[in-house]
Amino acid sequence: MTVPQWALLGFAVWTLLVLFGTVGVYRWSRILTGRVRISEWQAGSPQGSDWYQRAMRAHMNCVENLPVFAAIVLCATAAGADSRLLDLLAGAILVARICQTTVHLTFTPSDLAASVRFAFFFVQAICMLAMATSVAVSAAE
Repeated sequence: MTVPQWALLGFAVWTLLVLFGTVGVYRWSRILTGRVRISEWQAGSPQGSDWYQRAMRAHMNCVENLPVFAAIVLCATAAGADSRLLDLLAGAILVARICQTTVHLTFTPSDLAASVRFAFFFVQAICMLAMATSVAVSAAE
C-alpha cells in the first residue's frame, strides 16, 4: 500500500475510534447503568453533556471529511500517482485530523480553541487541495 492509502486507512480507523471511544462509551455507560433507556437517544435533538455534544460534532467532522480524502486517494491510486509530496501531504492530513479532533474533545469552547481547531482544519483543506492538484498534474502527464 502507498502512504496515502495508509493515511486513508488511518483516517477511517480514527473516525471509528472517535465514534466508539467517545459517543459509544458515553451512550452505553448511561444505558448500562440505567440512567437512560436506549430509546431516549434521538438523533434530531441535542442531549447529553457539553462534552458529549462536542464529541458528536468531532465525529461528524471526521465523517464529513473522510469521503473527500478517500476520493483524492482513490484518484491518486487510479492515476498511479506516487510521490514524496503526496506522501507528506497525506501524512499531514492525518496528523492534522487527529489534532483537530483532540482539540475539539479536550478543550472547552473558546475563541482560542476554535481558532486552533480551524487552523488544523485549514491545514487539512490546503493539503487535500494540494494533493488533488498534484494528482491532476500527474494524470495529465
